[in-house]
Amino acid sequence: MAATPQKPAAATPRRKVSRHRGEGQWAVGHHTPLNGNEQFKKDDDGLNVRTRIETIYSKRGFDSIDPNDLRGRMRWWGLYTQRRPGIDGGKTAILEPEELDDEYFMLRVRIDGGRLTTRQLRVVGEISQEFARGTADITDRQNVQYHWIRIEDVPEIWNRLEAVGLSTTEACGDTPRVVIGSPVAGIAQDEIVDGSSAIDEIHRRYIGSKEFSNLPRKFKTAISGSPLLDVAHEINDVAFVGVDHPEHGPGFDLWVGGGLSTNPKIGVRLGTWVPLDEVPDVWAGVIGIFRDYGYRRLRTRARLKFLVADWGPEKFRQVLQDEYLKRELVDGPPPAEPVERWRDHIGVHRQQDGRFYVGFAPRVGRVDGATLTKIADLAEAHGSGRVRTTVEQKMIVLDVEEDQVDSLVEGLEALDLTARPSSFRRGTMACTGIEFCKLAIVETKQRGSQLIDELERRLPDFDEPLTINLNGCPNACARIQVADIGLKGQLVVNSEGEQVEGYQVHLGGALGLEAGFGRKVRGLKVTSEELPDYIERVLKRFEAEREDGERFAAWAARAGEESLT
Repeated sequence: MAATPQKPAAATPRRKVSRHRGEGQWAVGHHTPLNGNEQFKKDDDGLNVRTRIETIYSKRGFDSIDPNDLRGRMRWWGLYTQRRPGIDGGKTAILEPEELDDEYFMLRVRIDGGRLTTRQLRVVGEISQEFARGTADITDRQNVQYHWIRIEDVPEIWNRLEAVGLSTTEACGDTPRVVIGSPVAGIAQDEIVDGSSAIDEIHRRYIGSKEFSNLPRKFKTAISGSPLLDVAHEINDVAFVGVDHPEHGPGFDLWVGGGLSTNPKIGVRLGTWVPLDEVPDVWAGVIGIFRDYGYRRLRTRARLKFLVADWGPEKFRQVLQDEYLKRELVDGPPPAEPVERWRDHIGVHRQQDGRFYVGFAPRVGRVDGATLTKIADLAEAHGSGRVRTTVEQKMIVLDVEEDQVDSLVEGLEALDLTARPSSFRRGTMACTGIEFCKLAIVETKQRGSQLIDELERRLPDFDEPLTINLNGCPNACARIQVADIGLKGQLVVNSEGEQVEGYQVHLGGALGLEAGFGRKVRGLKVTSEELPDYIERVLKRFEAEREDGERFAAWAARAGEESLT
């Protein structure tokens, strides 16, 4: 039988080959600046701007500042221009930078590990009163931020801070930002390992060094040996989390690639155990990978989380070992889930040495210089010379004798700094918002404070752990995606058809226990005026529908949309 003739195969269409521009990674030869930020960093290291601030700008005034220094390099020393008053949120994305800029600055004081002496705290408060119109916000990365700073005053502020061992070096910019740490490192009874010496060594070796002063973007670090997982390790570029290895003893589990903003990612474990004395070297290896392999072409992809997502943890660990450490890392266990749902150290707790520490809650991190000096005075009057800031915008007084505790708590209450806060006071955070931030669309700090009062009035018996995080824009400085109730500021339309300030709602996010991002219900947005009504309604439904012991995040994940709107 004759074979059936075969039809000729159809020609495979030729694909258009486009030349890949690369991601701007130095390690693969892409050194050409690919955007304006990379160009100004190539032109001059950001650390060099300090000399110009001291010798030129502080003497000639705001108008003398070069634009690339004003909106670029000055960040390397903790300075951002603040928002010009009177510009509404609808103009945030429309106006040019020079139209948004005020002639005053936000200045960020870096407080590595959240550690302050009372002398340092007093100086921070005095600077606030003398140069910053009393402003001094505690951030969720343990820093203090001033506003209304004049360029003429910056050198004197630096002199005063540095005289007591503080600085603004690399508090902002494409640099290694403040190293956050457990605020009870070295004193908590349940601590696995004290990471303070590693924080100190990283700061000594690398902060202010040109080795890592030109990164693709900012680099965030967390180090904590607390079993409470009290530094939000899941959303840092690199994190060292206390664990007890069955063979090698206390050390750290290594995480990389976490971050929020508009493309949130939970960090990943590399599966390694790092002893305390090796933390600085491993840290330098991770940030070295970011410097050399990080994406520099597009600012929107210039965070370590994108590289980790593309490589995966196995390749990242291999490159770290082979190219940077030149040795293998020890395999290690993951951290245990925390046994407590609050991780902020609020309240009265016994220390290792038998004394006590007292954690207390300002309102959404907003304090002022006069209050900070009073806290220093109060701590010293009760025998303490040390205070701490936390990643929840809270503060702690350390080393209090038992017979001084009640008096200290009463003194704090008199300053509206309660050590016995409601769930709403304890769990509400807010970013800077439209009052000062050029990226913001809505107000946050005052609204957060008013929300606390309103919820305490409406739901006086509500005592479940709950986080409510308000953010003035999509960039998630207040960690909206990992809050029980996360509120992303935007303009919304009210019932009268008017465009007003409001929020997109995220529900059921969490860190620590079953870390993950909150869900968004389609079309769920609330105006600022509706916010107390909305939250009251949702919390009452939670109380009515929850199962025994069920957390809000777990309920929000399973609840029907009708319960969440």
